[in-house]
Amino acid sequence: MTAERVRSERSTLLLQLPLLIWLVVLWILLWGHITVVSVLSGIVLALGITRVFYLPPVELSGRFNVYWAAVFVVRFLLDLVRASFLVAWQAIDPRGIPTSAVLLVQLHTRSDFIMTLTAEAISLVPGSIVVEVDREHSRLYVHSLGVKDDAEVEQARRIILAAEERLVRALGTLDDVWHINQERRMNGRPEIRLSAKQKRYEDERERHGERTGDTP
Repeated sequence: MTAERVRSERSTLLLQLPLLIWLVVLWILLWGHITVVSVLSGIVLALGITRVFYLPPVELSGRFNVYWAAVFVVRFLLDLVRASFLVAWQAIDPRGIPTSAVLLVQLHTRSDFIMTLTAEAISLVPGSIVVEVDREHSRLYVHSLGVKDDAEVEQARRIILAAEERLVRALGTLDDVWHINQERRMNGRPEIRLSAKQKRYEDERERHGERTGDTP
């Protein structure tokens, strides 16, 4: 093995390190507790997945907002606790088995990374699980427990989109933020605060849309 190939493999491993760590964390969350076996098996599984199975290139934003990452984690933990009690009550509710529905959720982002994180976050909360992912059109099909009518369907959909938005605020790309801001403008909501770099990007997207006749 040449020195150049060794350097290339080391560079690839460093680029994959955040994804490897996330896979290990996800495996531990699925186990429900931290043990030597869960950590070691998670490492072996993460290395196996990234070596054996083909994974498309993942576009990382290169940014990380600590505040919004903390907001996402806190809200996720609150949803986890609340949903656990809710599902436990539904299991013993004398009124019978609650109704459920499969929701089509059109995400704003076109990022595989954000879409995957959103799907995992939703599936880890009791009472909801992603049953299918339409990667080409950025759509999630989510089975949601305890949905009785159209109003609750829309509420469940808003919760999922809010989780996506918090992830975009924490580590989304410029394009992810632009898509979120497009939706906010259409609904009369304030935009995500724009950095100078984000403002230049969005101005360029708007100019491109005017030249090509694209509708945002």
